[in-house]
Amino acid sequence: MEETRDIEALIELMARLPGLGPRSARRAVLALLKKRGQLMAPLAQAMATVALNARDCAVCGNIGTADICPICADPARATGEICVVEDVADLWAMERTGAFKGRYHVLGGTLSALDAVGPEELGIPRLLRRVAEDGVGEVILALNATVDGQTTAHYIADALAATSVQLSSLAQGVPIGGELDYLDDGTIGAALRARRRF
Repeated sequence: MEETRDIEALIELMARLPGLGPRSARRAVLALLKKRGQLMAPLAQAMATVALNARDCAVCGNIGTADICPICADPARATGEICVVEDVADLWAMERTGAFKGRYHVLGGTLSALDAVGPEELGIPRLLRRVAEDGVGEVILALNATVDGQTTAHYIADALAATSVQLSSLAQGVPIGGELDYLDDGTIGAALRARRRF
């Protein structure tokens, strides 16, 4: 219908977002329309501002509104540790914990021959330059425990093998509060291999 073409176009755009299908997008758009003044107009303004000002950090690949993100600009974070993550969502998840005080490197994905994603597309050469030039003592591979994530981790480890940089990865296994009966075989196997003294 001609009268709802703009609304349908918005629903189609929303349905492209991760976690939203056509039905969820339709519900979201209808909720926004019900609260145009309180929610939709400010959301549209915030989206326009972010679209105009957001940029990737020139050092690590984090997203912010400056050329260098606050993490890379903080001299206290120059600990000689770089935590390598697949994407910005992983960096933000790590930051929420407050447990890591070093710097990051966002790959922007994982190596994938099927999708023609090679080292250059992921900025791995930039990571290797950072390690060589910034006095990095440890690289922490915080990549997802998928086939592509592990392939990428092995590639980076091989590329850094000739250096004196210490390589480590996140522990994998039983989560806090997890019950063995509900875990998959791979998680239980990883937990068993990474066991430590009690």
